Amino acid sequence: MSERTLELAKQLIGLNSTTPVDAGCQEILIQRLAALGFEIERMRHGDVDNLWARRGQAAPLICFAGHTDVVPTGPVDQWRSEPFTPEVRDGLLYGRGAADMKASLASFVVATEDFIAAHPNHAGSIAFLITSDEEGPAVDGTVRVVETLSARGETMDYCIVGEPTSAQQFGDTIKNGRRGSLSGRLRVYGIQGHIAYPHLAKNPVHLTAPAIAELAATDWDEGNAYFPATTWQISNIHAGTGATNVIPGELVIQFNFRYGTASTAENLKDKVATILDSYSLDYHIDWTLSGRPFLTQPGHLSSALQAAIKAETGLNAALSTTGGTSDGRFIAAICPQVVEFGPLNATIHKLNECVAVADLPKLTAIYRRTLETLLL
Repeated sequence: MSERTLELAKQLIGLNSTTPVDAGCQEILIQRLAALGFEIERMRHGDVDNLWARRGQAAPLICFAGHTDVVPTGPVDQWRSEPFTPEVRDGLLYGRGAADMKASLASFVVATEDFIAAHPNHAGSIAFLITSDEEGPAVDGTVRVVETLSARGETMDYCIVGEPTSAQQFGDTIKNGRRGSLSGRLRVYGIQGHIAYPHLAKNPVHLTAPAIAELAATDWDEGNAYFPATTWQISNIHAGTGATNVIPGELVIQFNFRYGTASTAENLKDKVATILDSYSLDYHIDWTLSGRPFLTQPGHLSSALQAAIKAETGLNAALSTTGGTSDGRFIAAICPQVVEFGPLNATIHKLNECVAVADLPKLTAIYRRTLETLLL
């Protein structure tokens, strides 16, 4: 099992699948899954390759979900080895996507092969939902597959997303939810003029400054047992022409909310409008909702995964909702139990991304044990 997972991971890492390019990764997975009796559906949307593969029609259905696309490498000359030439050094497998998340994809497949070989007549069904649009805009990837499945009445009972969730030690963390992400582009309008004649102009920076201070100081909610309090942060701010003698006519602020289930996108928008209106600003906001929060209460899936992790690592994996967004936010619309589990996340999106070779057979065994708990 160890060598098979390692070799498949290396095969996938060797393909330059910088988002949204799949570069043939899914075809490698398809060959392995088709040999196991999976029905294969390729769902291409725009420049994005998506895969839905299913074996069996009976309930319960457990889905392995993930992505073949990776983030750009950054400066190649700062890598110790070529980012798309997998290399094992000092017990670590190096390459872009090693941890995020080609090791998980390889472990998914080998775990499924071993499970089916041992239990060809298992109960329930197994599926794979794979996209090449997780690291990019995420508009033609998993969300499109979920829309297709929903339209024909297909749902899942359990879903494991192979994101790299381990924080300090392999196996220490399972994500059972994620915060939502709501972004806004605020334009505040003033009147441009000569800086020596401020009475003839209207400076939007000065007018907006008190509102910014109030927005930054606002307690949006108190969070709850699963999510921290909602945060509001400015990411970009711009005004002016670049000249030192011109009062700007417009201020543009880009900001983001990361929020849990204690708030909704709608009430956050309303609160922002109430604050801005209280300062009589002339403004417009373009809103972008990247994902609503989702939460899987402790249940059969998290318990099965925790037991498998304990058996392989000796650790009691904690449930957590920290971090950014993931495609779990889309899958939660058709699946009541969605969790994420994968290797250490210390090097993801960094130069010299890597995963410990010794963790690969453990990861594979954890996925296999979870299948055994839920489908036997």
